[in-house]
Amino acid sequence: MTPRARTNQLLYQAELLLETPAGDDEHAEARRMAAEEGALALAELALESLLREVTEHARLERHAWRELLGPEGAEIAELHRLRELAAQPDSWLAWLIGRLEALHASEGVARRRTGAAAGLIAVGSAAALGDELYGCLQAAKAEIAALRETSQEW
Repeated sequence: MTPRARTNQLLYQAELLLETPAGDDEHAEARRMAAEEGALALAELALESLLREVTEHARLERHAWRELLGPEGAEIAELHRLRELAAQPDSWLAWLIGRLEALHASEGVARRRTGAAAGLIAVGSAAALGDELYGCLQAAKAEIAALRETSQEW
């Protein structure tokens, strides 16, 4: 499988997890949280696959996103573009990196939903992790198309 095909496959699989109904039994909340964190883990694999794909011409030995998108990462145009995107707080990549850091922390990133049954007032503007991740994946796919164009020029 090519790096491009693998990136596409991982993005598709992440979307499938997000679209899978959690059900309505006593395990539904845990199932939803597992699907969200699983989709986020697939998004991390997709990010590393994308980095492998767009830096193929540079023949890098490692493709860890923390290294390549960090300040010491290789000076490649596509990586520079992604670093700039990651520095924009409202970008899909900045959102993704923040959630990936939380995913690797001991608390994780998925949260139980609290509702009126628990006697709490829900905040209407708080989007579910799955919804935010789905939006992030859509924005990422648009950016990936542009990155692939510049990468193919090499």
